[in-house]
Amino acid sequence: MTKFLNRFIGGMAFLLFSKPGVHAQIAHNPIIYADVPDMSIIRVGDTYYMSSTTMHMSPGVPIMKSKDMVNWSIVSYAYDILDDTDDLNLNNGLNSYGKGSWASSLRYHNGIYYVSTFAGNTGKTYIYSTHDIEKGPWKALSFKPSLHDHSLFFDDNGKVYMVYGSGRIMLARLKDDLSGLEPGAKPQVLIEDASLVAGPNLGLPAEGSQMFKIHGKYYLFNICWPRGGMRTVLIHRADNIIGPYEGRLALQDKGVAQGGLVDTPDGRWFAYLFRDFGAVGRVPYLVPVQWEDGWPVLGIKHQAPDTVQLPANKPLIPGIISSDEFNRKPGERNLPLVWQWNHNPVNQLWSVKQRKGYLRLTTGRVDTTILTARNTLTQRTFGPECSGITAIDVSGLKDGDRAGFVLLQKKFGWVGVKVEGGNKFIVMINGQSGSSNESANIPLAQSRIYLKASCDFNNRTDKADFYYSLDGSNWISIGSTLQMAYTLPHFMGYRFGLFAYATKATGGYADFDFFRISNKISHQH
Repeated sequence: MTKFLNRFIGGMAFLLFSKPGVHAQIAHNPIIYADVPDMSIIRVGDTYYMSSTTMHMSPGVPIMKSKDMVNWSIVSYAYDILDDTDDLNLNNGLNSYGKGSWASSLRYHNGIYYVSTFAGNTGKTYIYSTHDIEKGPWKALSFKPSLHDHSLFFDDNGKVYMVYGSGRIMLARLKDDLSGLEPGAKPQVLIEDASLVAGPNLGLPAEGSQMFKIHGKYYLFNICWPRGGMRTVLIHRADNIIGPYEGRLALQDKGVAQGGLVDTPDGRWFAYLFRDFGAVGRVPYLVPVQWEDGWPVLGIKHQAPDTVQLPANKPLIPGIISSDEFNRKPGERNLPLVWQWNHNPVNQLWSVKQRKGYLRLTTGRVDTTILTARNTLTQRTFGPECSGITAIDVSGLKDGDRAGFVLLQKKFGWVGVKVEGGNKFIVMINGQSGSSNESANIPLAQSRIYLKASCDFNNRTDKADFYYSLDGSNWISIGSTLQMAYTLPHFMGYRFGLFAYATKATGGYADFDFFRISNKISHQH
């Protein structure tokens, strides 16, 4: 009866939204045209919350909020820093690019919000909890081992579990206080080879576990990647959490995979998944779900549709990405939630108060490249096209210093100012070859410079161009076009970044007047 009612309500909702004369708003995929991978979504009342992966960025595990599952804004982070280690601090030649915290699990249980994650580089599993997901504070717990791609699960019997693993999916019981694995309960095998339902030709084995209990049954979502194929959604179900489980291939289209289920207050169901989308990153998709014979059936005719019967997408500005004039009123955050540092920041070396209306980045050590520099302040790029501009006062730079505006990934590009022999030069550095190639060098005789970067992600063009201006209105193209590429060592879509680093002596600084974002490409030359 429950199944019938769900399908009836879902069908009525579909008719309502698609009835002639009713102004149906239609959402389009990707729901967010930016790097928001490994989503975990819950609904509490009429509000949705979503966590995602940001790995080597700090603060980390962003929490986003929505009233319609389509339009999201960042409201919190689970932590300021994941851990205090050399690789997370970019110290002693180490880094955590592509590492740090991975796929998180977001849950709501008995009035408390939980988000858990894990990190291979620290060997730990982390659990954060709060009574107020938007304002915090968050309580932090961590323990070993690191449970890969786990799903935190509160069962009706009062026990707490983590479902995790790759290929072989495991079930571990946690202590009641979540501080570690239950000593008397050995982790057990749930599914010996969860990839089998996708066939024998396997590339990436089943991972990305997300467990749900719906209508009295247990549903386990995983992904795998058949060799020569695409990301594929797998679903296993059982009447008991320990099994036995039966599985099926649930979706194989466009590589849209990894996620789980969420329902609307009016009884409709959706799968939230993501798609590899080139240099912009891994972008969220919503796929309608119907229930048939106790199974969630994903997609329209087994495909991930381009449109979904949900409210229309609004711009990502200012909920996910935002401009910033660096003017702070009393009581305001020093940095809005849209910003994240590349690795752990050195808080003594940045300020929005030392010079009113400016972000000051001060150098604290000598580096050789933007990839090792600390305190690079970043935001996501977004598609199908975008551009950002900044203005810098470079009068505080010392000999050997570099400061500017970067598109950050392993194959980076930046435009900025370098100081050599007491003289300043506008430079464009193209790092797509893996090394820093200076493709332009122009003498600079003033202390204020305007910089711009534009990204074209249309049809995975993945090209970026850089510009400078001496007056803020007349823009001049500089250097070479950057062919952006999503690389696994960084495992992240391109980021806009503001930076300053020293190559000779510390203590120099750059003052950034503003960061302004647009969803248009600039073509000035």
